[in-house]
Amino acid sequence: MRTIRTSIEILEHVPISTWFGVGGCADAMATPTSLDELRACRDIDDKLVVLGEGANLLVCDEGIDRLVVRLSSPAFTQCAFHDNGIVSVGSGVTLPKLINLCERRGLAGIEGLAGFPASIGGAIRMNAGGAFGEIGDAVHSVTLVCKDNTLRTLHKDDIAFSYRETRFGNDAIFDDAVVMEVQLKLTPDDPNYIKQRKLDAMEYKKRTQPLSADSAGCCFKNPTLPHDIDSIGSKGLRVSAGMLIDRACLKGTEIRSARVSEHHANFICSSKDGCARDIIELMDLCQRAVHETFGVLLQREVVVWERSA
Repeated sequence: MRTIRTSIEILEHVPISTWFGVGGCADAMATPTSLDELRACRDIDDKLVVLGEGANLLVCDEGIDRLVVRLSSPAFTQCAFHDNGIVSVGSGVTLPKLINLCERRGLAGIEGLAGFPASIGGAIRMNAGGAFGEIGDAVHSVTLVCKDNTLRTLHKDDIAFSYRETRFGNDAIFDDAVVMEVQLKLTPDDPNYIKQRKLDAMEYKKRTQPLSADSAGCCFKNPTLPHDIDSIGSKGLRVSAGMLIDRACLKGTEIRSARVSEHHANFICSSKDGCARDIIELMDLCQRAVHETFGVLLQREVVVWERSA
Protein backbone atom coordinates (compact mmCIF):
# COMPACT_ATOMS: atom_id res chain seq x y z
CA MET A 1 0.00 0.00 0.00
CA ARG A 2 1.13 3.60 -0.44
CA THR A 3 0.19 6.78 1.39
CA ILE A 4 -1.70 9.64 -0.25
CA ARG A 5 -0.93 13.01 1.34
CA THR A 6 -3.84 15.40 1.84
CA SER A 7 -4.95 17.23 4.98
CA ILE A 8 -5.19 13.73 6.49
CA GLU A 9 -3.15 10.63 5.83
CA ILE A 10 -4.91 8.25 3.42
CA LEU A 11 -3.69 4.70 2.82
CA GLU A 12 -4.42 2.83 -0.41
CA HIS A 13 -5.37 -0.84 -0.94
CA VAL A 14 -5.80 -1.69 2.75
CA PRO A 15 -7.11 -5.15 3.75
CA ILE A 16 -10.36 -4.98 5.71
CA SER A 17 -10.56 -7.37 8.64
CA THR A 18 -14.00 -8.90 9.22
CA TRP A 19 -15.21 -11.86 11.26
CA PHE A 20 -15.85 -13.82 8.08
CA GLY A 21 -12.11 -13.69 7.39
CA VAL A 22 -12.66 -13.15 3.66
CA GLY A 23 -13.34 -10.26 1.31
CA GLY A 24 -11.58 -7.44 -0.50
CA CYS A 25 -9.64 -4.30 0.37
CA ALA A 26 -10.41 -0.64 0.83
CA ASP A 27 -9.21 1.46 -2.11
CA ALA A 28 -8.61 4.18 0.49
CA MET A 29 -8.65 4.18 4.29
CA ALA A 30 -8.18 6.90 6.88
CA THR A 31 -7.81 6.90 10.66
CA PRO A 32 -8.63 10.47 11.72
CA THR A 33 -7.12 11.71 14.97
CA SER A 34 -9.54 14.60 15.59
CA LEU A 35 -12.95 15.97 14.70
CA ASP A 36 -11.32 18.26 12.15
CA GLU A 37 -9.68 15.28 10.45
CA LEU A 38 -12.98 13.41 10.44
CA ARG A 39 -14.55 16.42 8.75
CA ALA A 40 -11.68 16.39 6.24
CA CYS A 41 -12.60 12.77 5.45
CA ARG A 42 -16.17 13.87 4.72
CA ASP A 43 -14.81 16.57 2.38
CA ILE A 44 -12.84 13.89 0.51
CA ASP A 45 -15.83 11.53 0.19
CA ASP A 46 -19.28 12.49 1.42
CA LYS A 47 -20.35 8.85 1.05
CA LEU A 48 -17.62 7.49 3.31
CA VAL A 49 -18.24 4.40 5.42
CA VAL A 50 -17.07 3.72 8.96
CA LEU A 51 -15.32 0.46 9.85
CA GLY A 52 -15.88 -0.75 13.39
CA GLU A 53 -14.98 -4.23 14.60
CA GLY A 54 -16.07 -5.89 11.33
CA ALA A 55 -18.30 -8.30 13.24
CA ASN A 56 -21.42 -7.68 11.15
CA LEU A 57 -19.73 -6.96 7.83
CA LEU A 58 -18.90 -8.66 4.55
CA VAL A 59 -16.75 -6.89 1.94
CA CYS A 60 -17.10 -8.05 -1.66
CA ASP A 61 -14.04 -9.69 -3.18
CA GLU A 62 -13.45 -6.70 -5.47
CA GLY A 63 -13.16 -4.38 -2.48
CA ILE A 64 -14.84 -1.04 -1.87
CA ASP A 65 -14.18 2.27 -3.60
CA ARG A 66 -15.73 4.53 -0.94
CA LEU A 67 -13.39 6.04 1.66
CA VAL A 68 -13.25 3.74 4.69
CA VAL A 69 -12.78 5.49 8.04
CA ARG A 70 -11.63 3.89 11.27
CA LEU A 71 -12.44 5.75 14.51
CA SER A 72 -9.82 3.92 16.56
CA SER A 73 -7.66 6.86 17.62
CA PRO A 74 -7.83 8.29 21.19
CA ALA A 75 -10.07 11.14 20.02
CA PHE A 76 -12.87 8.61 19.50
CA THR A 77 -12.15 5.98 22.15
CA GLN A 78 -12.64 7.85 25.43
CA CYS A 79 -15.15 7.12 28.20
CA ALA A 80 -16.31 9.60 30.84
CA PHE A 81 -18.42 8.60 33.85
CA HIS A 82 -20.71 11.17 35.46
CA ASP A 83 -22.37 11.18 38.87
CA ASN A 84 -25.93 10.89 37.54
CA GLY A 85 -25.40 7.53 35.81
CA ILE A 86 -24.65 9.14 32.43
CA VAL A 87 -21.68 7.64 30.59
CA SER A 88 -20.17 9.50 27.61
CA VAL A 89 -18.64 7.02 25.17
CA GLY A 90 -16.64 7.60 22.00
CA SER A 91 -17.88 5.84 18.88
CA GLY A 92 -14.71 3.74 18.59
CA VAL A 93 -14.93 2.19 22.06
CA THR A 94 -15.61 -1.53 21.87
CA LEU A 95 -18.78 -2.81 23.51
CA PRO A 96 -17.02 -5.59 25.51
CA LYS A 97 -14.59 -3.03 26.98
CA LEU A 98 -17.43 -0.68 27.94
CA ILE A 99 -19.45 -3.47 29.54
CA ASN A 100 -16.50 -4.43 31.73
CA LEU A 101 -15.84 -0.80 32.73
CA CYS A 102 -19.49 -0.31 33.69
CA GLU A 103 -19.56 -3.59 35.60
CA ARG A 104 -16.60 -2.52 37.75
CA ARG A 105 -18.28 0.81 38.47
CA GLY A 106 -21.59 -0.85 39.37
CA LEU A 107 -23.55 0.58 36.44
CA ALA A 108 -26.21 -1.69 34.95
CA GLY A 109 -28.11 -1.56 31.68
CA ILE A 110 -25.84 -2.94 28.95
CA GLU A 111 -24.48 -6.17 30.47
CA GLY A 112 -27.08 -8.18 28.51
CA LEU A 113 -25.12 -7.25 25.37
CA ALA A 114 -22.10 -9.26 26.50
CA GLY A 115 -20.63 -11.26 23.65
CA PHE A 116 -21.39 -8.67 20.96
CA PRO A 117 -17.98 -7.79 19.44
CA ALA A 118 -19.10 -4.39 18.14
CA SER A 119 -17.88 -0.83 18.42
CA ILE A 120 -20.30 1.54 20.16
CA GLY A 121 -20.93 3.39 16.91
CA GLY A 122 -21.77 0.17 15.10
CA ALA A 123 -23.95 -1.06 17.96
CA ILE A 124 -25.94 2.19 17.86
CA ARG A 125 -26.28 2.07 14.08
CA MET A 126 -27.96 -1.36 14.13
CA ASN A 127 -29.53 -1.08 17.60
CA ALA A 128 -27.58 -4.18 18.61
CA GLY A 129 -29.45 -6.55 20.85
CA GLY A 130 -30.84 -9.98 21.48
CA ALA A 131 -32.63 -12.01 24.09
CA PHE A 132 -31.34 -9.79 26.92
CA GLY A 133 -32.18 -6.35 25.54
CA GLU A 134 -31.08 -3.71 23.01
CA ILE A 135 -28.57 -0.90 23.30
CA GLY A 136 -31.25 1.63 22.37
CA ASP A 137 -32.88 0.95 25.74
CA ALA A 138 -29.87 2.56 27.47
CA VAL A 139 -29.28 5.53 25.15
CA HIS A 140 -29.65 9.06 26.51
CA SER A 141 -28.37 10.96 23.44
CA VAL A 142 -26.19 10.55 20.35
CA THR A 143 -23.80 13.11 18.85
CA LEU A 144 -23.40 12.90 15.07
CA VAL A 145 -21.19 14.40 12.39
CA CYS A 146 -23.82 15.09 9.75
CA LYS A 147 -23.61 15.12 5.98
CA ASP A 148 -22.86 18.88 5.97
CA ASN A 149 -20.10 18.32 8.57
CA THR A 150 -22.08 20.00 11.36
CA LEU A 151 -22.05 18.43 14.81
CA ARG A 152 -25.54 17.67 16.13
CA THR A 153 -26.75 15.96 19.29
CA LEU A 154 -30.08 14.15 19.28
CA HIS A 155 -31.91 13.15 22.45
CA LYS A 156 -33.31 9.63 22.66
CA ASP A 157 -36.83 10.98 22.04
CA ASP A 158 -35.64 12.23 18.63
CA ILE A 159 -34.15 8.87 17.62
CA ALA A 160 -36.23 6.00 16.24
CA PHE A 161 -34.81 2.76 17.64
CA SER A 162 -36.40 -0.36 16.18
CA TYR A 163 -35.50 -3.98 15.60
CA ARG A 164 -31.90 -3.99 14.27
CA GLU A 165 -32.26 -0.46 12.90
CA THR A 166 -31.80 3.11 14.07
CA ARG A 167 -33.11 6.22 12.33
CA PHE A 168 -31.84 9.63 13.35
CA GLY A 169 -34.60 11.57 11.64
CA ASN A 170 -36.15 12.11 8.24
CA ASP A 171 -34.00 15.12 7.34
CA ALA A 172 -31.51 14.33 4.56
CA ILE A 173 -28.81 15.97 6.66
CA PHE A 174 -28.69 12.77 8.75
CA ASP A 175 -28.09 10.55 5.71
CA ASP A 176 -24.74 8.78 6.18
CA ALA A 177 -24.20 10.67 9.46
CA VAL A 178 -21.25 9.39 11.50
CA VAL A 179 -21.82 8.52 15.15
CA MET A 180 -19.15 10.38 17.10
CA GLU A 181 -20.23 10.00 20.72
CA VAL A 182 -23.01 8.32 22.67
CA GLN A 183 -24.37 9.14 26.11
CA LEU A 184 -25.87 6.20 27.95
CA LYS A 185 -28.16 6.41 30.99
CA LEU A 186 -27.28 3.52 33.29
CA THR A 187 -28.53 2.41 36.72
CA PRO A 188 -26.41 1.84 39.84
CA ASP A 189 -26.41 -1.80 40.92
CA ASP A 190 -24.29 -4.38 42.74
CA PRO A 191 -21.25 -5.23 40.53
CA ASN A 192 -21.65 -8.91 41.45
CA TYR A 193 -25.22 -8.97 40.14
CA ILE A 194 -24.15 -7.17 36.97
CA LYS A 195 -21.33 -9.65 36.44
CA GLN A 196 -23.70 -12.60 36.84
CA ARG A 197 -26.13 -11.16 34.28
CA LYS A 198 -23.20 -10.63 31.92
CA LEU A 199 -22.08 -14.23 32.35
CA ASP A 200 -25.64 -15.47 31.83
CA ALA A 201 -25.85 -13.58 28.53
CA MET A 202 -22.49 -14.93 27.37
CA GLU A 203 -23.42 -18.48 28.33
CA TYR A 204 -26.65 -18.20 26.36
CA LYS A 205 -24.75 -17.09 23.25
CA LYS A 206 -22.20 -19.90 23.63
CA ARG A 207 -24.99 -22.44 23.99
CA THR A 208 -27.10 -21.28 21.05
CA GLN A 209 -24.61 -19.92 18.50
CA PRO A 210 -21.50 -21.23 16.68
CA LEU A 211 -19.20 -18.60 18.15
CA SER A 212 -15.96 -20.37 17.18
CA ALA A 213 -16.82 -20.37 13.46
CA ASP A 214 -15.75 -17.72 10.94
CA SER A 215 -19.07 -15.91 10.63
CA ALA A 216 -20.58 -12.48 11.22
CA GLY A 217 -23.35 -13.52 13.57
CA CYS A 218 -26.92 -13.70 12.36
CA CYS A 219 -27.13 -13.20 8.59
CA PHE A 220 -30.81 -12.22 8.53
CA LYS A 221 -33.19 -10.23 10.67
CA ASN A 222 -35.96 -12.21 12.33
CA PRO A 223 -38.97 -11.48 10.09
CA THR A 224 -42.53 -10.52 10.95
CA LEU A 225 -44.91 -12.97 9.29
CA PRO A 226 -46.93 -11.34 6.47
CA HIS A 227 -49.64 -13.99 6.79
CA ASP A 228 -50.62 -17.01 8.86
CA ILE A 229 -48.36 -20.04 8.35
CA ASP A 230 -49.34 -23.45 9.70
CA SER A 231 -46.98 -24.71 12.42
CA ILE A 232 -45.02 -21.44 12.26
CA GLY A 233 -47.28 -18.67 13.56
CA SER A 234 -49.93 -16.09 12.80
CA LYS A 235 -49.68 -12.89 10.80
CA GLY A 236 -47.73 -10.15 12.58
CA LEU A 237 -45.68 -12.55 14.74
CA ARG A 238 -41.89 -12.08 14.67
CA VAL A 239 -40.27 -15.47 14.20
CA SER A 240 -36.76 -16.86 14.03
CA ALA A 241 -35.04 -16.50 10.65
CA GLY A 242 -32.88 -19.48 11.60
CA MET A 243 -35.96 -21.60 12.18
CA LEU A 244 -37.34 -20.73 8.73
CA ILE A 245 -34.01 -21.53 7.07
CA ASP A 246 -33.87 -24.82 8.98
CA ARG A 247 -37.44 -25.74 7.97
CA ALA A 248 -36.54 -24.95 4.37
CA CYS A 249 -34.04 -27.83 4.76
CA LEU A 250 -30.93 -25.69 4.32
CA LYS A 251 -28.96 -26.53 7.47
CA GLY A 252 -25.52 -27.72 6.40
CA THR A 253 -25.99 -26.52 2.81
CA GLU A 254 -22.70 -25.54 1.20
CA ILE A 255 -21.73 -23.37 -1.74
CA ARG A 256 -18.01 -23.92 -2.19
CA SER A 257 -16.34 -22.20 0.83
CA ALA A 258 -19.58 -21.09 2.53
CA ARG A 259 -21.83 -23.26 4.70
CA VAL A 260 -25.09 -22.82 6.60
CA SER A 261 -24.22 -23.73 10.19
CA GLU A 262 -25.62 -27.01 11.49
CA HIS A 263 -25.69 -25.44 14.96
CA HIS A 264 -27.75 -22.35 14.06
CA ALA A 265 -29.17 -21.94 10.56
CA ASN A 266 -29.03 -18.14 10.65
CA PHE A 267 -25.24 -18.32 10.71
CA ILE A 268 -23.23 -18.73 7.51
CA CYS A 269 -19.67 -19.86 8.06
CA SER A 270 -16.70 -19.40 5.77
CA SER A 271 -13.34 -21.09 5.38
CA LYS A 272 -10.25 -18.88 5.59
CA ASP A 273 -9.30 -19.61 1.98
CA GLY A 274 -12.84 -18.82 0.79
CA CYS A 275 -14.32 -15.78 -0.86
CA ALA A 276 -17.12 -13.33 -0.24
CA ARG A 277 -19.05 -14.26 -3.39
CA ASP A 278 -19.69 -17.75 -1.96
CA ILE A 279 -21.28 -16.25 1.15
CA ILE A 280 -23.37 -13.79 -0.88
CA GLU A 281 -24.55 -16.61 -3.16
CA LEU A 282 -25.51 -18.75 -0.17
CA MET A 283 -27.38 -15.85 1.47
CA ASP A 284 -29.28 -15.33 -1.79
CA LEU A 285 -30.12 -19.06 -1.85
CA CYS A 286 -31.48 -18.89 1.71
CA GLN A 287 -33.64 -15.89 0.83
CA ARG A 288 -35.07 -17.60 -2.27
CA ALA A 289 -35.75 -20.88 -0.49
CA VAL A 290 -37.52 -19.27 2.48
CA HIS A 291 -39.58 -17.08 0.16
CA GLU A 292 -40.56 -20.01 -2.04
CA THR A 293 -41.37 -22.24 0.95
CA PHE A 294 -43.14 -19.78 3.26
CA GLY A 295 -43.75 -16.58 1.28
CA VAL A 296 -41.49 -14.71 3.72
CA LEU A 297 -38.77 -12.36 2.45
CA LEU A 298 -35.72 -12.38 4.71
CA GLN A 299 -33.78 -9.14 5.09
CA ARG A 300 -30.04 -9.22 5.58
CA GLU A 301 -28.67 -8.28 8.96
CA VAL A 302 -25.10 -8.62 7.70
CA VAL A 303 -23.96 -5.44 5.96
CA VAL A 304 -22.38 -6.04 2.55
CA TRP A 305 -19.97 -3.45 1.16
CA GLU A 306 -19.75 -3.46 -2.62
CA ARG A 307 -18.13 -1.29 -5.24
CA SER A 308 -20.14 1.55 -6.75
CA ALA A 309 -22.07 0.69 -9.89
